[in-house]
Amino acid sequence: MTLTRQVYLLDPQELPPETIAVTFAKTSRSPESFKEIADELNNEKSAQFHEKWVVGYGHSSVAEHAVLHIAVENVSRLAVETLEGNRLASYTEKSTRYQKWDQDSFFIPDELNENPDLKNLYIETNQFLFEAYQTALPKIQVWIGEQFPQREGESESAWERRIRSKYVDIGRFFLPASALANVGMTINARALEHAIQKMLSHPLSEVRQMGEEIKKVSQDNVPTLVKYADKMPYLMETEQKIKAASASANIQHTPYNWCQMVQMDQKAEKRVLAAVLYRYGQSSYQDVWDYIDQCSQAELQNLARQITENLGKFDSPIRELEYANFTFDLVMDQGAFFEIKRHRMATQTAQPLSTMLGYAVPVGIRETGLEPLYNEAMQKAHQTYQKLALWNAEVASYVVPNAYNRRVLIQANFRSLDHLIQLRSAQNAHFSVRRLVQRMAEILEDQFPLSKLWLRRLPDETWQDVEEKHFLETQHPV
Repeated sequence: MTLTRQVYLLDPQELPPETIAVTFAKTSRSPESFKEIADELNNEKSAQFHEKWVVGYGHSSVAEHAVLHIAVENVSRLAVETLEGNRLASYTEKSTRYQKWDQDSFFIPDELNENPDLKNLYIETNQFLFEAYQTALPKIQVWIGEQFPQREGESESAWERRIRSKYVDIGRFFLPASALANVGMTINARALEHAIQKMLSHPLSEVRQMGEEIKKVSQDNVPTLVKYADKMPYLMETEQKIKAASASANIQHTPYNWCQMVQMDQKAEKRVLAAVLYRYGQSSYQDVWDYIDQCSQAELQNLARQITENLGKFDSPIRELEYANFTFDLVMDQGAFFEIKRHRMATQTAQPLSTMLGYAVPVGIRETGLEPLYNEAMQKAHQTYQKLALWNAEVASYVVPNAYNRRVLIQANFRSLDHLIQLRSAQNAHFSVRRLVQRMAEILEDQFPLSKLWLRRLPDETWQDVEEKHFLETQHPV
């Protein structure tokens, strides 16, 4: 009998996610088609299967076939950060670059109910920051409008849309981490269970409550696969132990370099080239490495060029670029981090959000006469942060504006760095991240000349250009 290729969808509008997951799982043992398997299932049978194989025997990969689309609204950007810390999911969130925040669009954590005086201070500080934000936006809009005037025949609304990200890009530095946001998440049940476990183990009550609510709504679609998701004592206990170890460690604090490559493999380029030849040949890796190791620089460059010379703007380079890894110690404003953290293929470790590393000052703040108001807002946020941190350091992070700097450790390979640098060096990217990735690219290209052939960055701008055009010196509150 001749078998004809079949390609079709298992429609999530017709089949529950858990049934789809069982249908795919059973194909490993059943000769029937997917449609035939699905026709034999109902919710009860699907639940029984998952209880036995996923829960009972730990075959968790089955749960990856159950996919949910979860809408989360009116949570703080601090909570969004925790939600988006899960690598195996897709997110779209309310953008600080294209939307504006209303006066009272900030979250008030439940923890503050225990301390009325600090709660009043917290609310007062947030109101001041949002009032400053509201005051600043129209002034920055006028300044940007002068640089990008309305075109002939362009409507007022079209012009406003064209320049909105340019003036909102500067105004967003006022916004604190308490600012409310919406985020849409697409995630499979296996990753969701882990995400819920992390949320339920979080020190902030908002995040724990968000985890409980996500678990509750998810059970409507996957009643079995997330039923047993609970807090993880391991995460909670480990966090407390490492916090104590960090507090007691005698670690010096030296003036920071905001972009340093702190770990690298000097043979990174050769490792990529050896992997490429290995892929398309039949020799052992050691034989390929011995060949690459004796090649001249011209021969290496010629091979390196062939990897990407036919690469289109929207193409992904071959996976062998992943054999070279680099670690960067970065300091960036919180607004920039909220974009960098979306590059989840990189391994990222962010320090707690605080006011300890000073704050960035965009040139537009001075040019619009807003510098006194801006510094007052940053100073007020710092003073409130210090008072809150003495009581609860996690809650204190809510009041920190996007302007304040944060330290982040990032490990990434050539392939993910190409994506990061290409996307974030584009002219429409925020100037905070353009400066960052341009300097990262420069450091890589200085150390590894072949990377110039592999990293697609905007060639007409340097990080020094961005810094001179958009930034004043970092300020430190007193």
